[in-house]
Amino acid sequence: MTTPGSSPDDYWRRPGPGADGPPPDQTGPAPQQPAPAGGYAGPPPTTPPPSGWRPPLHVQPPPPRRLPPQDMAELDLAEQRAQRLTWAVGAVAGVLLLVLMCLLCSRLVL
Repeated sequence: MTTPGSSPDDYWRRPGPGADGPPPDQTGPAPQQPAPAGGYAGPPPTTPPPSGWRPPLHVQPPPPRRLPPQDMAELDLAEQRAQRLTWAVGAVAGVLLLVLMCLLCSRLVL
């Protein structure tokens, strides 16, 4: 915002001790009107709970459920099959890259 004056900071300076409102060239909010007699009277009063009241406490949760038994031999077989598949996919990808590199290098030589 630009204001005519001696310094661009005049807009942000505090008014002098004798000034009780904004300068006449600036407009501010309208003065507050007193609230009507039938207006909002505030929140209703709260009533405290009885003296010994506490929320319910559940100290002991139910015991955990039993997990189904695991077949360790079957898990080992599944892990070995997955490892063989991973090695096979890696070998196929390696062979394809080697063949592709050989083809590209042979084209550069010829």
